[in-house]
Amino acid sequence: QVQLVESGGGLVQAGGSLRLSCVASGRIFSRYGMGWFRQAPGKEREFVISINWSGASTYYTDSVKGRFTISRDNAKNTVYLQMNNLKPEDTAVYYCAGGGRMWSTEPPKHRYEYDYWGQGTQVTVSS
Repeated sequence: QVQLVESGGGLVQAGGSLRLSCVASGRIFSRYGMGWFRQAPGKEREFVISINWSGASTYYTDSVKGRFTISRDNAKNTVYLQMNNLKPEDTAVYYCAGGGRMWSTEPPKHRYEYDYWGQGTQVTVSS
């Protein structure tokens, strides 16, 4: 059983930065890709960014290009989401997720690829 716990959310002004963390329990963390999704009020949960098991490959949605970065520390069972130049439209609950094929060189890109989910952390960006 894998559990994911996010932290680091909060309220920030537009143009500011936040770093989210996601700590995973269980020894299999390092074998799988990790990703971040977000869900704004009244909207579907959407993919944001992901990273493969080794950290060598990442994938992100166009709306966060150049602003968001994902990284991981397998020794600490932790994945990070660095968010810079935040915009009001980034306001959402952010979810950490784990999945994809074991040892894959490609980060999982689709919601159906993910087997494990955190409870989410709120990010609010004021204008």
